[in-house]
Amino acid sequence: MTTKNQTILIIGAGLCGSLLAIRMAQRGYHVQLIEKRPDLRKHDIGAGRSINLAFSDRGMKGMKLVGLEEKVKQLCIPMYGRMIHDLEGNTFLSRYSGREKEYINSISRTGLNGLLLDEAETMDNITMIFNHSCKKVNLEEGTVVFIDEENQREVLLKGDVVIGTDGAGSVLRQSMYLNKKFLFSFSQNFLTHGYKELSFPPATDGGFLTEKGALHIWPRGENMLIALPNLDGSFTVTLFLAWDGGEYNFNNLTTPERVTEYFEKFYPDALQLMPHLATEFFENPTGALGTVKCYPWSSYGKTLLMGDAAHAIVPFYGQGMNASFEDVVVFDEILNKHEGDWQKVFTEYEKVRKKDTDAIADLALDNFHEMKSHTASALFQEKRKLETAFEKEFPMEYSSKYSLVTFNEEIPYAEAMRRGRAQDKAILNLLANGKINLDEPLSNTLTLVKRETERILIDESITNQLL
Repeated sequence: MTTKNQTILIIGAGLCGSLLAIRMAQRGYHVQLIEKRPDLRKHDIGAGRSINLAFSDRGMKGMKLVGLEEKVKQLCIPMYGRMIHDLEGNTFLSRYSGREKEYINSISRTGLNGLLLDEAETMDNITMIFNHSCKKVNLEEGTVVFIDEENQREVLLKGDVVIGTDGAGSVLRQSMYLNKKFLFSFSQNFLTHGYKELSFPPATDGGFLTEKGALHIWPRGENMLIALPNLDGSFTVTLFLAWDGGEYNFNNLTTPERVTEYFEKFYPDALQLMPHLATEFFENPTGALGTVKCYPWSSYGKTLLMGDAAHAIVPFYGQGMNASFEDVVVFDEILNKHEGDWQKVFTEYEKVRKKDTDAIADLALDNFHEMKSHTASALFQEKRKLETAFEKEFPMEYSSKYSLVTFNEEIPYAEAMRRGRAQDKAILNLLANGKINLDEPLSNTLTLVKRETERILIDESITNQLL
């Protein structure tokens, strides 16, 4: 049966939905791309909620798939490592990799989304509709009720299949959750921390006030500040702070004087670059951070969840958008095998993808603790120096957990997590127990680390078999 005359109805024209729409249109489908917000290319929306994206290899694979690799590179600023800032204003760069060509990119969420929408607009078989919020979905019929926000009327649309890329608050996922005809598992876990977007302005000459080739981190134990560069010379700065508890938290930073006092105490060098701190702090919203897991992602061979709608994660591995773009790549690969049978496509997709999105969700939570506290510890810094040296001297023999996740898009997240955690444990154990002699040849140390890593992997494998 030919499927090319079928209509794919996509709920949500964010990053994942826009990329998916382009790819489905390239495959010859008719696509309806429906978005609840105004067109972000024409309206300033979501002010204060645009945490810059760390765009890396898995995301680039999605852009290659639709032929937009060169265009997206023009929006990117390379970041070669984490620039760690201590309380005294001292800094040091912890590189992401010992291999010269491995780095991540800072990119504007709005800029990337706009690029995708521009491309979608050029395609005759994509219809884009904005200002239409999803109200409910009939899972068996593939019909969706939208509210036309401009005219305040209901609109009924139908697709041969309906794909929800409508984010962490997905209405399609809610429709699955409320359905009584099949079992649906759902969990939503919030961090005790929220986030606030702030900024460093450009320098007076249009340049950057601090090093542009790094992701800046001010790790302060329980809380932290990060900053990513923008093309205009500014930095998007994000404060991650507990909602409650401790001397300073979002609930008690209620006056400009107290906000300034907090920054003077914990981020003095950053404060010098923030002339609009008080204004931005009280004008910009405070966002929540959470993880969403659910299953199944599909129902009746008619509807499917993808991106944050299926697996929202916290932003600390810089992989949320990259994982969503990888969703599209994996989905496209499965379509190559089973096109014409949506039930089989959807079932195979969720079966293949679920374990990897669970893995990156767990890794992102791990990295939250790593970034806010471990990056400042001497043991962690020693581990990173050793890993960077391994990657530089033996680029074909070793990749750190970060490199496995970020720069090895051919390795599934679940495998990257399994091997990466074992490597981390091996190096930290060897360092803590004084078994690494830095005066020995680096090749000997690598052999020792590999041997300990394999021992840990074997032990874990035996343990898992016994459980």
